[in-house]
Amino acid sequence: MTPGKTMPSYADLWWPTLEVLRNRGGSASIRELSEHVARHLELPDDVVDMPHGDGPQTELDYRLAWARTYLKKAGAVDNTARGVWTITPAGREVDSEEELRNLMRGHGPGAGPETALGPTPSEPPDDSEWQDELLAVLRKMDPDAFERLCQLVLRESGFSKVKVTGRSGDGGIDGAGVLRVNLISFHVRFQCKRYAGSVQVREIRDFRGAMVGLADKGLFMTTGSFTSGAEREAERDGAPAIDLINGVALCDLLKELKLGVSTRMVTEIRPEFFEEL
Repeated sequence: MTPGKTMPSYADLWWPTLEVLRNRGGSASIRELSEHVARHLELPDDVVDMPHGDGPQTELDYRLAWARTYLKKAGAVDNTARGVWTITPAGREVDSEEELRNLMRGHGPGAGPETALGPTPSEPPDDSEWQDELLAVLRKMDPDAFERLCQLVLRESGFSKVKVTGRSGDGGIDGAGVLRVNLISFHVRFQCKRYAGSVQVREIRDFRGAMVGLADKGLFMTTGSFTSGAEREAERDGAPAIDLINGVALCDLLKELKLGVSTRMVTEIRPEFFEEL
């Protein structure tokens, strides 16, 4: 880890989260919050990319999820069903970090003010326990079955002519599809990686090299995560764009599409769906 830069605590992330929301017009996606909070705190890549357990989240994303949970309990932020977080009128009235910490007392990890700023929480934030269960199911799937799942996800998301083409020596391309937006069609090549680690910069570069001349865009899906360097490489100016879907986003997509995931009072995983692919 870079000297002088350590992983911020849950409480240390409250004020930056509120500041980022305020500076971005009052709302932001989870990915935007993660990116801009890391930039706000000037955290180096080795801190940003530190994994939380075996993934798919980084430790920073895990703590940011808890920070949002506490801020929501205190009434400073709120979120929509589609994962967009907003600052509330109460949050807008907070003028300083000290004022925010006073507001947060009793809403942090622990029952009272004396523990509100420090101890590690004992339960997952933001109803994420179902995601861990789902990812465990996905990672046990045969590679061919996981490719078919990704194919189904794309079809259910509006892609046409979706086919799996994965084979050795293909540079990482697992399939292709066409996405039509009004009168315009985009040819897409996709790669799906079923593992718990982090996708590195070189894997994004290899994938881009394989898709150049074959597609307008690339799509990289994984049950793991992407390093900050990989995310920057995917969006590099002057290069074909590659959209990234990490493990958490893939879980949310499966839930939204109702593919193997059903929600009643609680989110429920149906392992038999994945076994039949």
